[in-house]
Amino acid sequence: MTGPSPRILGAILAGGQSSRFGADKALALLGGKTLLDHVAASLAPQVDALAVVGRAYADINSIADVPRPGLGPLGALAGALRYAVEGGFGAVLSVPCDAPVLPGDLRRILSGDGAAYLRDLPVIGWWPAMLARPLARWLDDDNPRSVRRWADTVGARAIAVDRLPPNINTPADLAALGG
Repeated sequence: MTGPSPRILGAILAGGQSSRFGADKALALLGGKTLLDHVAASLAPQVDALAVVGRAYADINSIADVPRPGLGPLGALAGALRYAVEGGFGAVLSVPCDAPVLPGDLRRILSGDGAAYLRDLPVIGWWPAMLARPLARWLDDDNPRSVRRWADTVGARAIAVDRLPPNINTPADLAALGG
């Protein structure tokens, strides 16, 4: 007999500099809604709670990067994992604020034994909350800030998908998606 499924925190990583985009891409409009709103709408049905990491936003809980801003996606993930531990969540499903169309079965694709991430978009990942301390140590030791590199050190599975979610990095990417 198995117990209840652990609660899952959906973490939208939104503290980046948007340097290739030239403006705050989390707030860029696609069909009259911000990219961040699109991501939240895609992720919400797959998780028990949502949070935005790296900024305050509307009515969604805000989480700070850990140990400080400016560490890229790993600092955001560290903040989400710490919050997950403190809030009693079993895992974090992380997504970037610039992937407005997520697969409806993303949780199923990534969940399972241990950590996993999309091979070609590693900021989309499934991270057991117990990885909070290992990630904090990784960042404290000033290791490389590559999500893929850290994920490999904790034995995360790299999952290949037939169709990668669109990722908006430039105004041309947004225009191609209809924005």
